[in-house]
Amino acid sequence: MTRRSVNGEGTGVNNTTQNGGHPGDTPAPKVEPDAPNGKVELRKKVTLLRGISIIIGTIIGAGIFISPKGILKNSGSVGMSLVVWIACGVLSLFGALSYAELGTSIQKSGGHYTYILEAFGPQMAFIRLWADLIAIRPAGLAVISLAFGQYILEPIFMPCGVPEIAIKLATSIGITSVMYLNSMSTSWTNRIQIFLTFSKLLAIAIIIVPGLYMLFKGETKNFENAFEVSNIKLTGLPLAFYSGMYAYAGWFYLNFVTEEVENPEKTVPLAICISMAIVTFCYVLTNVAYYTVMSAEELLASQAVAVTFAGKMMGNFSVAVPVFVALSCFGSMNGCLFAFSRMFFVASREGHLPEVLSMIHVRRHTPLAAVLVLYPMTVFQLFVGDIYSLLNFMSFLRWLFIGVAVLGLIYMRYTRPDMPRPFKVPLFIPAIFSFTCFFMVFLSLYSDPVNTGIGFAISLTGIPAYYVFIVFDRRPKWLQDGLGNTLPTFRSDNTLFFKFVESHA
Repeated sequence: MTRRSVNGEGTGVNNTTQNGGHPGDTPAPKVEPDAPNGKVELRKKVTLLRGISIIIGTIIGAGIFISPKGILKNSGSVGMSLVVWIACGVLSLFGALSYAELGTSIQKSGGHYTYILEAFGPQMAFIRLWADLIAIRPAGLAVISLAFGQYILEPIFMPCGVPEIAIKLATSIGITSVMYLNSMSTSWTNRIQIFLTFSKLLAIAIIIVPGLYMLFKGETKNFENAFEVSNIKLTGLPLAFYSGMYAYAGWFYLNFVTEEVENPEKTVPLAICISMAIVTFCYVLTNVAYYTVMSAEELLASQAVAVTFAGKMMGNFSVAVPVFVALSCFGSMNGCLFAFSRMFFVASREGHLPEVLSMIHVRRHTPLAAVLVLYPMTVFQLFVGDIYSLLNFMSFLRWLFIGVAVLGLIYMRYTRPDMPRPFKVPLFIPAIFSFTCFFMVFLSLYSDPVNTGIGFAISLTGIPAYYVFIVFDRRPKWLQDGLGNTLPTFRSDNTLFFKFVESHA
């Protein structure tokens, strides 16, 4: 492997503006002999179809199949819950369009991190990166993986419960296979993501088609008095929107891999718009199908709505539903890891993470180290603590920093008016979306001050970490001495290590 570096240190890549380098990069004196066309870089292999599959594949996880009852519980009625699903789809589209402008204006991978870095500088970007690295991303990946382990084994153990140790083992195998896939080939990662996305859409179709068939046959009793005023909970609507926005989360993942997108000026906005239209359409019709077959009381009592639906509609075929849920989770794991690794790759390139994370395999053309960095932390999360509590007090940070990134779009409209903007949205779109994000953040602080306060405190540890690890002249003397003694050896040892990986790949 070799490193594509901003400052051109020992990369083995001819860093010129003609071959994808940056102005001011020092041309490397040596070209890797094994590298195709004499350069090592992340290739532009994300087409429109692959971009759509990344977005849909990461948005549609286990949630729509397992428990959409949070929106119904907090909205109070069937009709109002459908309104919330549609409204959350529109709000998510606003956020996605804002990110489309950011992605076409700032054509760098890294998503939230890159946009906050461009708008508000390195310290704010590092705090976001720090929160992602130490808790949010490993915990989120672990939860999706645990859902995969639970549902891939359910057909084997039905009707009994799945043993905890079996879930852990299946989860570990799932994480390992996703890590291996992303390490070996970008093309195969995207091909499998396309397959898994179509599997998800097939699973949703299996729910929608019989549900709508029953609806057209006249099964409408569960929609009577759908907007009963006495049942609508105005105080719960913000929490319903919070649940809905969480279900739609994932529209921003294509922005993490912008540098690998073919013709990003057209592909990014088009992929985002097509994906959000498909997801919103599928989510609303899936919930209509649920309500056609189940009453509101039955849905609220179910722990796995899709399994309950399949049991009422499909008999023995219902055993296939957990398999589709597992494939859906695997697709989310795959898409999330593909995106996260590019954020760490870019952060390393900017000097906010160790150099090893911006190294690219000379033959695989994958950021191998950036892919693997989450592996030990994710596996560790599987065996310690309550991951769901961790997500509860860290989830508000996601919307805080997404709101900050979209606020950065508005800020740069005034501070950098001459920035090229191939795709430009009306200003009210990012304004409404950023307000919604901050509203959800303040709601979290009000409704659960302890957990959100802990999460906020964890993110604030990024401030001293920034000065200790990034601001060189303010490091403690003992740390300066330690890093001064180890970093040169670290770099040379990594060169040997990546040669070893290459020779045994």
